Amino acid sequence: MAAEIRDPFEQAFFLMVHLPYLQPFEDVNKRVSRLAVNIPLIRCNLCPLSFIDVPQQAYIDAMIGVYELNRIELLRDVFVWACERSCQQYVAVRQPLIPPDIFRLRYRAELTEAVRAIVRGDQPASEPAIRAAIPATVAEGDRAKFFALMEEEFKNLHQGNAIRFGLRPFEFAAWKREFGKADK
Repeated sequence: MAAEIRDPFEQAFFLMVHLPYLQPFEDVNKRVSRLAVNIPLIRCNLCPLSFIDVPQQAYIDAMIGVYELNRIELLRDVFVWACERSCQQYVAVRQPLIPPDIFRLRYRAELTEAVRAIVRGDQPASEPAIRAAIPATVAEGDRAKFFALMEEEFKNLHQGNAIRFGLRPFEFAAWKREFGKADK
């Protein structure tokens, strides 16, 4: 029946009302319905619903209204309030997010390979060593930007982040001692 409802909010509310009412499971019916609410919302690329800020007593009273009085008004109000609150939280969380660096993502494996080759090869992070370590898979037009990215990585390379390049702590420590890199 829920699949026949076209509006994602109406479909979500339908699931929230009917799943716990039907009692398909011995336990966890209300929790399942709160999770199921997000299926139509996410399917339509809408903000997922979170019940974190919903006052527990308001939710309980709303569910009792459905179970005992066959009245959905309070649950509808709780649902709308949760939707509004979830959207506010979602926007607040998304705003400070920095968009992904597509260049870094495209050359993630090559960057790891090149940094690892310099450190494991006991080479300084000098211009000639960095240029020589640039993999052939880096496009010719991207080599200057890749070189700058590698320089930046070596400026910020320290004991705490060396592992993301597949370097063991002792490998990095030996390279740092040899080439005088200051740990950040």
